[in-house]
Amino acid sequence: MEIRTKEIMEEFNLSRQTLYNWIKEGTISKPKKDWRGWRMWTEQHVEEIKKTIRFKEEQLSLPNLNDKKLQINNRRYLGSKYKLLDFIRKIVVENCQGIETVADIFGGTGVVADLFNREGKNIIVNDILYSNYMSYWTWFRNDPINEDKISSIIHELNHAEPEEDNYVSKNFGGTYFTQYNAKKIGYIREQIELLSESLTFREKAILITSLLYAMDKVANTVGHYDAYRRKLDSFNKLTLLVPDLNDEWNEGNQIYKEDANELVKQIRADLFYIDTPYNSRQYGDAYHLLENISEWKKPEVMGVARKMVNRSHIKSDYCTMKAPQVFADLVSHIDGKYILVSYNNMAKKGVGRSNAKISAEEIIGILETRGPVQIFETEFHPFTTGKSMIEDHKEILYLCEIRR
Repeated sequence: MEIRTKEIMEEFNLSRQTLYNWIKEGTISKPKKDWRGWRMWTEQHVEEIKKTIRFKEEQLSLPNLNDKKLQINNRRYLGSKYKLLDFIRKIVVENCQGIETVADIFGGTGVVADLFNREGKNIIVNDILYSNYMSYWTWFRNDPINEDKISSIIHELNHAEPEEDNYVSKNFGGTYFTQYNAKKIGYIREQIELLSESLTFREKAILITSLLYAMDKVANTVGHYDAYRRKLDSFNKLTLLVPDLNDEWNEGNQIYKEDANELVKQIRADLFYIDTPYNSRQYGDAYHLLENISEWKKPEVMGVARKMVNRSHIKSDYCTMKAPQVFADLVSHIDGKYILVSYNNMAKKGVGRSNAKISAEEIIGILETRGPVQIFETEFHPFTTGKSMIEDHKEILYLCEIRR
């Protein structure tokens, strides 16, 4: 029986280039060509491809968990400010006085909060996504945990070899992840749930965070889950790492999962750092799969992207035309000394969904209702989902000293 290249690609979700690379490497034998010059595959080739996929799934040996630990910045995230931390720190050090408490109310990965936490500030960190909230419990709390128990559980989960299909493999296998990794993700998350009674909330959060970070390393995506790459070329093996915790920094930190506009009515901080999702790309859509795994309610999913049917609880008004209005409401209720707003000049650049829902002029005008505003900028290469190059792109910081 002869099989066409297109059929092989569809059956195994492989790209044409991957097949050609494997032939060149000698991993699979070279198929003969028919009179048209088309490669024709046989059952022998099918078996060779299956064997190659299994091998590539298993080829990465597990790391020594005592030597390699998970860091807070070890993940991909839309709008991450990790590469801008020096810029942010410089502006605060040179222009702000008496900063003891910093509130990062759209926390994302938490890297900005981590910057100030490491400098001995008390931090308040908030995000509407439960997956990020679990991460904050890992990195910013100091509740006692049994580190030996955590390491032992992670070691056992890494060595597990689940064979049965589960919620994750049925819904996300062969798309976002290999079938092997999808089975393992589902198995690990279920095991964490089964262990809940023997874990503190923070210990459970640490295990979930380790899993989410591990998923990011093997996901067949470009850094978010709004879509997956059409051809499954990533065969790395899912591996959990023990987070590198520094609890001595975490005394007095506050963690929330609330609407930022409501939260600011309840808290006070010397510096409020604001990095809202300015465009129409809802973070609840971009990270729906991480939310799904974190909450583990096993909801019905739909569409090509396999998103949860109900995502209304993780939608943000900052991704809509309401953005200027809700930003003005937010700023009006802030109780502190300074407001530092991150912004990038994408208002009229890039694709439509990347265009800002609130302009630089609107941000400045709103901040000036509370006090004088300074503007700082630096060159920055933005994340784009396409291949377009955004020229003259800058990351901007607006610093408002609150006087009224």
